[in-house]
Amino acid sequence: MEDKLNTFFKNTDFDVDVPRFGHLDRFEKRLHPQKKKRTFSYKWMSIAASIVLVLGFWLGANITDKTLSLADVSPEMQETETFFTSTIKQELKEIEKFRNPTTERVIEDALNQLERLEEKYQDLVKSLNKSNNDRRVVYAMISNYQNRIEILQDVLNQIDKIKKFKVNSNDEIYL
Repeated sequence: MEDKLNTFFKNTDFDVDVPRFGHLDRFEKRLHPQKKKRTFSYKWMSIAASIVLVLGFWLGANITDKTLSLADVSPEMQETETFFTSTIKQELKEIEKFRNPTTERVIEDALNQLERLEEKYQDLVKSLNKSNNDRRVVYAMISNYQNRIEILQDVLNQIDKIKKFKVNSNDEIYL
């Protein structure tokens, strides 16, 4: 049996190299592991910051200055404002049907006047908020709407005159 062992050791090539530098230190660290230091997770901090931001934007959007409008004065004024705005929209649609090169100038002039009245209306809204539902401001707002409708009706009358003139001038040409 000794012969077998001797021959085995002679024939077998054992790894007798010196281990790499620091092998003993690494081995001891594995034998005696140190307690891990707790690291602060920024993941939860970033999630919390995102929630705070979203909440802040939501609150900022919902806590805006509430401005009064004509509809906020009373239910009757709400009906009045709805009537005027729907009438103005309807008149504008009617006018847009007749837009062509001959009526373009009249329509653009009317739209400019409406834009100026809208600017005055926004000033009236600011005045309404400052004056706390002053009746004079409410009447001025209603008058502003009436002026807009009058402008649109005048434009429709001018368009009718232009169409009649065009028809009459075409009849004369063919005669």
